[in-house]
Amino acid sequence: MVTEEAVRQALGKVQDPELGRSVVELNMIRDIQIDGSRVSLTLALTTLACPLMDSLTGQVRAAVAALPGVEKAEVKVAEMTEAEVKAAYAQMLQGAPHAPGGNGKEPVSFNLGGTSTAPESMARRLSPVSHMIGVTSGKGGVGKSVVAALLASSLRRMGHRVGVFDVDVTGASIPKLFGLTGNLKKIPEGILPHQTPNGIRVVSTNLMLHNPDDPVAYRGSMINSLIKSLWRDVVWGPLDYLILDLPPGTSDAQLTVMSELPLEGLVMVTTPQDLAALIVRKAVRLSRDMNVRLLGIVENMSYFVCPETGTRHEVFGPSHVEEVTALAEVPLLARLPILPALAEASDAGKIEQFQWPEMDAVAEKVRASLPEGKATRDGIVAM
Repeated sequence: MVTEEAVRQALGKVQDPELGRSVVELNMIRDIQIDGSRVSLTLALTTLACPLMDSLTGQVRAAVAALPGVEKAEVKVAEMTEAEVKAAYAQMLQGAPHAPGGNGKEPVSFNLGGTSTAPESMARRLSPVSHMIGVTSGKGGVGKSVVAALLASSLRRMGHRVGVFDVDVTGASIPKLFGLTGNLKKIPEGILPHQTPNGIRVVSTNLMLHNPDDPVAYRGSMINSLIKSLWRDVVWGPLDYLILDLPPGTSDAQLTVMSELPLEGLVMVTTPQDLAALIVRKAVRLSRDMNVRLLGIVENMSYFVCPETGTRHEVFGPSHVEEVTALAEVPLLARLPILPALAEASDAGKIEQFQWPEMDAVAEKVRASLPEGKATRDGIVAM
């Protein structure tokens, strides 16, 4: 007969890799219920944004399922209270003269390249990424960040594990679009991303400022160092897609990302004006020079449909996107209209709740353009 004591003994061998203690010692096992050969319990994590959640949940389930007499093991996930988190970290620090990488609640400050907050091999080893896609534009003001956020949201709804890396250091807007506030935190292995309600993991410099309205007035070399530092130190956990919101233009940041990060492809965002098309052509040539594949072009704010008459108006003049796609020899992914409802959702920080068939189609095209068999759907825990 299965007993609660036997379940706890089995789980005493499962360690939280972040805290270095067993899940039983850290009081992470709650509500053990035994019904014949069926065992259910709750695993309370320090944060639901933990990138190792899938792995730890699987270990707990496997340990219980291995007990004699157990035919079914169910594990629910919950989040500790602030007091419980403090107690867990106090347990971790007992007998440890030095806890590397901070105490798990220490805000992340700007790290410009010298010492990593964690061994590079640890953060990178815990963060396998199947596909890394950059979203870029030739100039600002074309809705590049909105397209990046919508692309990530569409991929997440398809069941993929998704992260967004806001590389637009001096013009970071991704946290605002997703309604995220507060500072990123350190864990012993590195920097922990924020997580949206639907489970998208997000890293941005705006989540490292004491005041989100403060400017990040950095020279190019400092921005490059910061990007490389974040890439080295963030513990994303396993991701199917990491979307990079790149700054507009052809500056140092783009060169750093294209030359030093494993970028698989770019989605270019533009608007109908001839001026925008001219600058996009420069960005297209840069991607070719850097040998980074251009997956396709999205023309944003292409037109507006009057809700009263149904008449289509090209507010910014006739489109030049076909000229650009012909030059770049890449597909047109979409011509997106101006939608007041999208602007409202963006301002309210609810962009991932905005479901848009046009962007779902873009996500499908992007996914189809990448090598098959790399991104997976398993291990998803919906938040």
